[in-house]
Amino acid sequence: MTPPLTDSPIDLSRQRFKLRSWISARLWAQVMAGMVAGLGLGLILGPEAGLIAPSQTEALGAWLALPGRIFLALIAMVLVPLIFSSIIGGLAGAQSGQELRAVGLRLAGIILLGTLAAAGIGVALAQWLRPGDGITGFAGSGPVPPAPPPAAEGPAPGPVAAAPDALLQILPANPTAAIAQGDMLAVVVLALLVGISVTQIDRDRAEPFLRLMDALLSISMNIVKWAMFLAPFAVFGLMAQLVMRLGLETLAGLSAYVGTVLLGLAVLQVLYLALAWAGARISPRRMYEVAGGNLLLAFSTSSSSAVMPMTIQSARRLGVPERVAGLVVPLGATMNMAGTALYQAVAILFLAQLAGIELAPGQIALIVLTLVGSSIGAPGTPGVSIAILVSVAASVGIPAEGMVIILGVDRLLDMARTSVNVTGDLVAAALLRNAGETDTVTGKGETA
Repeated sequence: MTPPLTDSPIDLSRQRFKLRSWISARLWAQVMAGMVAGLGLGLILGPEAGLIAPSQTEALGAWLALPGRIFLALIAMVLVPLIFSSIIGGLAGAQSGQELRAVGLRLAGIILLGTLAAAGIGVALAQWLRPGDGITGFAGSGPVPPAPPPAAEGPAPGPVAAAPDALLQILPANPTAAIAQGDMLAVVVLALLVGISVTQIDRDRAEPFLRLMDALLSISMNIVKWAMFLAPFAVFGLMAQLVMRLGLETLAGLSAYVGTVLLGLAVLQVLYLALAWAGARISPRRMYEVAGGNLLLAFSTSSSSAVMPMTIQSARRLGVPERVAGLVVPLGATMNMAGTALYQAVAILFLAQLAGIELAPGQIALIVLTLVGSSIGAPGTPGVSIAILVSVAASVGIPAEGMVIILGVDRLLDMARTSVNVTGDLVAAALLRNAGETDTVTGKGETA
């Protein structure tokens, strides 16, 4: 076995620099202006103002959201090659197998503990505030027993018996199909396997492949650069469409539920900032100075994957080495979904309270474990959490009719939890910036 590669031809710093001009051009201010303008236009054209007919709202909203849809489509187009080449570049740039193990094991621990803690916060707040008790007149309210399982020839396998099949499905048996279906977890697993294998073969044999990955990363980042021109317009249109659809009355009717989720996300955000300060000496002020525009864009697009290139750049400015940022951030954008787990925990208990179902402690514990497992690896794209929510609710007998109540405000909460998820990715990268180093510290940048 040959020694691991110590110098990768994939120049990550050169690719990160391509986005620096957009960061330094106060993208956060442009995004904030677009958000405020979109909010104002949405209120003017919303159902309360009555300036346009309800039948025209959907068509007008679709046109307003067109720049945002183009922005997301451009990012989605290059998401697979961007994640694939970035992970391989991060692995190939590792100085030793010990460093790879240190980063990987610690990242897995951060993701698992963070997701468990977030789901626990959501359960605690939902049980304490009980936002579903204050809503009356719901057609599906009242105790609803769990639906009996369908008849089968034999007993259904338990969680332990089904675990081997679930683990086997993580491996991309057909990488082409996984890419076509947008299965980001399969793409990440494939990139990890290829990247680790690259570090174990002769450098001369691996160099042509790594140069190909460098070219793929350069092309992907260039397309991202084009997409960034649309960012302020995308934020404006998406925000206007959201407010036009919801209106103030819908938000007020679900204020208890929305407030519970936002309170939980705020608690999680504070915990992340405290971890960054305690573990990496990065103050909240420094975090927002560096990543403020990044978090605003994540908020407006509801996609941690869409802002992944900016997240990598922000991590670099926080002093995270290139190889660590290129590895941790793509993995985090795919697997670190603590904010989503918190939201789903509140939503499940809210729906149960709405339907008059009292869940036993054992059922709540099972829900938390299920949400942790389903959140890790969920694609970082808008709307994915709803599909997970429907599945988990059905497993504990919560009627699906209640789902229509939370769909109206899901986009707003999706925006908030995405921003928290991106903060979690940055904090994880900051905590791991010196992982695997023994003699020297290679992290650069300001951390005050």
